[in-house]
Amino acid sequence: MRLGRRGRPAAPPESVTGTARIGTRTKDLVKRLSAGDIAVINHQDIDRVAAEALVATGVVAVVNAAESISGRYPNGGPIRIVRAGIPLLDGCGEIVMTAVRDGESISIDGGVISVGGVIVAEGTPLAVDVIEATMEDARSTIGAEIERFAVNTLEYIREEARTTFEPVELPSLKTEFRGRHALVVVRGHDYRDDLSALRPYIREFHPVLIGVDGGADALLDVGARPDIIIGDFDSVSERALDVGAELVHHVHVDGRAPGRDQLREWGVPYHEFVIDGTSEDVAMILAYELGSPLIVAVGTHATMVEFLDKGRAGMSSTFLTRLRLGPVLVDAKGVNRLYESRARRRDLVFLIAAAVLAIVVIGIVSEPLHVYLRGVKLTLEDLWDTISTGF
Repeated sequence: MRLGRRGRPAAPPESVTGTARIGTRTKDLVKRLSAGDIAVINHQDIDRVAAEALVATGVVAVVNAAESISGRYPNGGPIRIVRAGIPLLDGCGEIVMTAVRDGESISIDGGVISVGGVIVAEGTPLAVDVIEATMEDARSTIGAEIERFAVNTLEYIREEARTTFEPVELPSLKTEFRGRHALVVVRGHDYRDDLSALRPYIREFHPVLIGVDGGADALLDVGARPDIIIGDFDSVSERALDVGAELVHHVHVDGRAPGRDQLREWGVPYHEFVIDGTSEDVAMILAYELGSPLIVAVGTHATMVEFLDKGRAGMSSTFLTRLRLGPVLVDAKGVNRLYESRARRRDLVFLIAAAVLAIVVIGIVSEPLHVYLRGVKLTLEDLWDTISTGF
């Protein structure tokens, strides 16, 4: 690992023992992790979303065969793991992926990993000050990374721009989009908070709910059922497949269809949508072309760091998609800020009705009002007697 200029190896953490769970893809591994496990991964530059998923599982340690923070850019994953009080053992080498068997008990003591008292691998324990120093150095030297990122983005735009606005062949879906908002959910940054804040919006507007791969599970976690699940189906759970959503497999123009074998193995009906770009961009284009007047994006990637977290060298697809959709696309955070300040008509009606009811109840039980009404009654009776006697 490349430490920052002020970085020094951290003091070894206390010894930890747990059940090893091994996975080359962190987003797949987290599905098998439980509290007390030790995650053994091979993930260079751990991204923020992966780190939050690891922390949420309750693991007691993370062992990384690769560099958790290489210094190429300030990735926010390692700092979240360590600040959660979880030891992070870095740069253990790929030998750890084979020297440790999935399901066996392993111990970590300082930078040493042992199985049954036998040392099998070593790494560098990371601490907050080391990670922060490395992140600061990465920020100061990120100019070269920005330049490479911009060059790659422009190069891909040059290749893809000609086909971006060409008509696409849309899948025949039963879900009606025309006249309805569409909510596109990706398991990206802050997706949990954004979805939770948008619950009132979902209840009132009933948008078409589109889960991009694991975004379908994110919707289920807040009690919403996805109408459409789209992507390469590498991170969709069985429970998401069982809710009756229409499945749309994203197939690339060059013929790549990463999820086709999996869908056929499951034996579920699905549609194919042939178009280039990321799955989240494809989901937005699908909603736009099928007539949604407004598309709300949750957890989608919009910054250079987010794209580098996903291992992408550029963001041409996202840039061109946003150019195509224009004002139809809005970010979930913007919708939430607008929506939470809006007083709904029915809420105002309920408020006025409650105030009127309170006045009526106070009047019924009020003694001065009773005295006043009795006085009015006697006055009317005297007036009536006078009129009757006069006649």
